[in-house]
Amino acid sequence: MLKPIFRKLLFLLLPVLSSFSPPAKKVKNTKPNIIFILSDDHTNKAIGIYGNKLAKTPHIDRIAKEGALFNNFFVTNSICGPSRAALLTGKYSHVNGFISNDKKFNIDQFIFSRSLEDSGYQTAWIGKWHLETLPQDAFNYWTILPNQGHYFNPNFITQSNDTVTYKGYVTDIITDLSKDWIRNRDQDKPFLLMIGEKATHREWLPAVEDLGSYDDIDFPIPPSFYDNYHNRIAAAHQDMSISETMQLGFDLKVNVDYDSDWIYSRLDKEQRAAYRTYYGDYVSKEFNEKNLKGKALTEWKFQRYMRDYFATANALDRNIGKILDFLDENGLAENTIVIYGSDQGFYLGEHGWFDKRFIYEESLRTPFMIRYPGVIKPGTVIEQSLLNIDWAPTLLEMAGVSVPQEIQGKSFSGLLQNKMINWRDHVYYHYYEYPQPHRVMPHFGIRTSKYKLVRFYGDQNFWELYNLEQDPQELNNIYKQFENSKLVKKLKEDLKVSVLEYKDDLATQIIQK
Repeated sequence: MLKPIFRKLLFLLLPVLSSFSPPAKKVKNTKPNIIFILSDDHTNKAIGIYGNKLAKTPHIDRIAKEGALFNNFFVTNSICGPSRAALLTGKYSHVNGFISNDKKFNIDQFIFSRSLEDSGYQTAWIGKWHLETLPQDAFNYWTILPNQGHYFNPNFITQSNDTVTYKGYVTDIITDLSKDWIRNRDQDKPFLLMIGEKATHREWLPAVEDLGSYDDIDFPIPPSFYDNYHNRIAAAHQDMSISETMQLGFDLKVNVDYDSDWIYSRLDKEQRAAYRTYYGDYVSKEFNEKNLKGKALTEWKFQRYMRDYFATANALDRNIGKILDFLDENGLAENTIVIYGSDQGFYLGEHGWFDKRFIYEESLRTPFMIRYPGVIKPGTVIEQSLLNIDWAPTLLEMAGVSVPQEIQGKSFSGLLQNKMINWRDHVYYHYYEYPQPHRVMPHFGIRTSKYKLVRFYGDQNFWELYNLEQDPQELNNIYKQFENSKLVKKLKEDLKVSVLEYKDDLATQIIQK
C-alpha cells in the first residue's frame, strides 16, 4: 500500500500527468477490401484448376488454391450484359429489366455497390461494362470500354463523358488503370474494385507477345463435336457452329486486309506488322496450301479457334498475376477478398459450337473462385449449386452490410466457412434473345444435380429432358419416353415452384397454357 504522503503527492500530480497522455490511436479499418475480376466468355474448361492440362492459367489457379473453388456455379441467363445486370442487382433478368444485350440497363434501380458506399466503402468499375448506359452514381469512380471495346489501343469513357484512347493491349491497360486507382484511393476507407475484362470475347485477338503460343498443341476434339442434334429442335436450329457460322476472315484472321479491315484499323504500325507476319505469312499461307474441304476444314477451323482463344486468355491470366503481386507488394493481400469469375460459360467445340446462350452445361456453368486469407481455408472446394444472382448478397454480407429483401439471390458466405446452411437443390434459368444473333430459341428450365428439364417457346413450343448422370453431354432428349412420365411430372412441379418464387410472369403464362 502507498503511504499517506505518497498518495497525497500522486493526487496532486494526476492533473499534470494526464496532460501528457498520448493521443488516441486512429482505429484502422477492419472491413475487407474486395476485388472482383470478371472476364468475358471464359469457360471453366479452359482453366487449369478445373482440369485442363493444356491451359496456362497459373495465376487464376492460384486464387482457387489459396481460397475456394466452386464446381457448380451457374448463370441465370447466359449472355454478356444480362449476366452483369444479375451481378449488380442480385436479381433475375425479368426483374432487373435487362433481358438481352439490345436493351438498356436501368441504372437507377438497386445496385449493391451503392449499399457498400452507404456503409463507408469507396467503389470503382474499370473496364468492360456493356450495359448500354453509363454507371453514373452507382460507383464513386468509373472508366469503361464503350460497348464491347477494342483489344488494341482501346477507347475508354470517363466519368466526365470524355473519350480517352490508350496505347497498348486492353488487358494490360485495364490492369494499369486498376492499380493506379488502388494507389490513389482514400486509404482510410475499404474499397470495392470491379475489374471488367474484355478477354476472352470474340474476335479472340491475342496480345502480340502471345501470338502462336499454342501452335505446338493439337487440341482434342470434344466427343460431341459431330453432334447430329437428333430429337433436339433448338440445337439443330442454332446458328453458332464452327463448321458453318465461324468465319475464316472475321474470326480466324485468314486472308484479311490488315490495312482496311475495321478489326485491325486500331493496330499501330508495330502491332499490324506482327499480325501480318503471323496471320498472313504463317496462318493464311498454311490454309491456302492445304486447300481443305469438309471435315478436314472444320477441324482445321477448330484448331485455329482454340489456339486464338487460349492465346487471348494468356494475357488475362498474366495480368491477374500482376494484380495479385501488386496486393502482396503493397501489404493489401491479407485484408482483400479476391474473386475471379466469368459472365458465363462458352462452347469450345462441344456440339460443334462456339458462343453460349443455351441452358446446356457448357454455357450454363461458369468458373468461380474466391480468396480471403484468414477466413477461407486454402484448398476449399464448394459443390453446392450457386447462381450469379448470389454474388451481390454474398459480397454485402462479407462486408458486414445488410442484404435487402428485394434481392433474389442468397449469400453463400456461410459455405465458405464450412457452416451448415440450407441450400437450394436446383437452379432456375431463363434465356430470351432471339432470333439474332445465333438463332438460339428462347427457353427456361431447371437443373438439379441429376436432371435438366427445359421448355422452349416462341416459334415452336416443346420440352427437353436430360439425365445428366447417364448423359453428361446432353445428347439424348428423354422427355417423351413413357418410363419418365412420373419424373417429368415431379420436375414440372419443381419448375413451377421456381417460376413463382422468382416471379417470372412470362414463364408462368407459358406453363399454364
